[in-house]
Amino acid sequence: MSVYTLNLRVFWPLFTCVLATLLLLHHLTLWDVAAETAAAAAAAGEGEQGCRDQQHYGTLSLLKYLLVFALCYFFIRYCAAGPGEEEGKRATLGRSLLLGESHARARRELLEEYYEREVRLSPHVLGHSKAHVAKLVSELVRTGRTDGPPESSLAFRGDHVQIGSSYEEHKVGSPDCFDILVPLRLPRGLTLDTVVFSGKGAATVGGGGPPLCTMETPRKSDWTKKHRAFCEGFLRPHGSSPSSSPSSSSSSAPTATTGAVHRLSPDCVLRWFYPAAQRCLATVRYPFEQRCAISLSLGEEQRVQLRLTPRSDYVCCHISMGVRLIPAFPLGDSAFLVPASDPRYPGEDLWAVYFPKQEQRLLGWLKGRLPSAGSCHLKVLQLAKEVRDLGGQTLDNQARAQWRGVLSSYALKTAWLRLLLTTPPEAWEERHLVERLEDLLRSLREGLQGCVLRHLFLGGDAARLLPESVAMALPKVVKDTATPSNLWEGSSQASLELVAARLAYTWAHLHRLIRLGRPQRSSLGRGLHCKHIEAE
Repeated sequence: MSVYTLNLRVFWPLFTCVLATLLLLHHLTLWDVAAETAAAAAAAGEGEQGCRDQQHYGTLSLLKYLLVFALCYFFIRYCAAGPGEEEGKRATLGRSLLLGESHARARRELLEEYYEREVRLSPHVLGHSKAHVAKLVSELVRTGRTDGPPESSLAFRGDHVQIGSSYEEHKVGSPDCFDILVPLRLPRGLTLDTVVFSGKGAATVGGGGPPLCTMETPRKSDWTKKHRAFCEGFLRPHGSSPSSSPSSSSSSAPTATTGAVHRLSPDCVLRWFYPAAQRCLATVRYPFEQRCAISLSLGEEQRVQLRLTPRSDYVCCHISMGVRLIPAFPLGDSAFLVPASDPRYPGEDLWAVYFPKQEQRLLGWLKGRLPSAGSCHLKVLQLAKEVRDLGGQTLDNQARAQWRGVLSSYALKTAWLRLLLTTPPEAWEERHLVERLEDLLRSLREGLQGCVLRHLFLGGDAARLLPESVAMALPKVVKDTATPSNLWEGSSQASLELVAARLAYTWAHLHRLIRLGRPQRSSLGRGLHCKHIEAE
């Protein structure tokens, strides 16, 4: 259903013309009355002096009406300098882009205005939401912590790791979605080796995500014989060697062959994690439900989703928030393994490597290297996400899923970090916003045309790009991996070329897409009645 919006640039001039017409008609009426009065006075013998006085009075009246008209016109123009002025500014910027007049300046003003109106999040709202999520999750994982590792099951380690754009200050949209890693502990005495998964002899990355691994027991370990309950509940036998092709292995074999290894199953871990999180939530629910309604659900792809619906102003601006709880196993040196899947290898027990601490450490190092007076690096990544969203808004569901799968937030962040590491710090001053955004989109198009986007931490040229403090902190399994990991390996060349062409079209017609884009959001903290927002 379309909603009509009043165009103030047309309304106020039309209103002024109507008012001027009414004033002129009123003045002509008074002129006719004055003429009749003058004629009557002349007939009565008052002479020409009365006519001259009447004409002088009519001239003064006309001047007064013109003065009132001018004051009303300027007052209306002053009052219209709000939303109508913004609409006129966007229309003027669009025309200047089409005509090629002051192209760079017009595009910068367009991006700045769109960033303030649609992209920028309120620091107060985001901080308030993060604090509430952290308090609830801290209580939940602390409840699930045990004093000692269990013999036949998993357990919460008692802490959590905040990951994602909400905690890296480049979130767009609204602060209503958070990702939390929940570290788990293995039973006492169980040792699992992390092996980079090899499909057809090369390390792969599924669907544009992080590198994939398996968690396997050592071949000569007899732990599985002593703890059959855990083995039957969480492990699957795998008879082939770790370097063999998946086509020659069977992760669902009914019996393990001699010397077989056992792999930790992500599906089994998720089936245990959901009821464990439910039990912990039932313990800590009561004090939080006075402020918000809490629910836990198991969504698509076995995602454990914690939903918070506020009851009061404690959760700022009444934003309904979703918290994705992700079970994770420490890999060493602040890296983690989380459940993953790859449609190209069904039945494989795969785990994705996450580097939250390394990425946060790298962002901190880059922040200290960039200009302190003002840097546009975070704004560039946020606007790149918006360019992606605007470019996919007219696609059908299948094409939009492919578009967002290739230009995922992880892929955009990887290309952005590579650009930050290869560009001089002074190039990221605020005045270079458009140039750096163009550089990022250009590097993405070149990578799409070449079908390559190297993972920043796994293989490739990470040793040359990363600072020594970050490169030395990578896990041993990552350092020993010589095969570069390509984030776009799972996509065909034709689909990547189509995405590259559409990305170029989106940037060329950005002003039109912004005018046709989504309506102004109401969840950014602006325009909402929050008693704390004035302090921002």
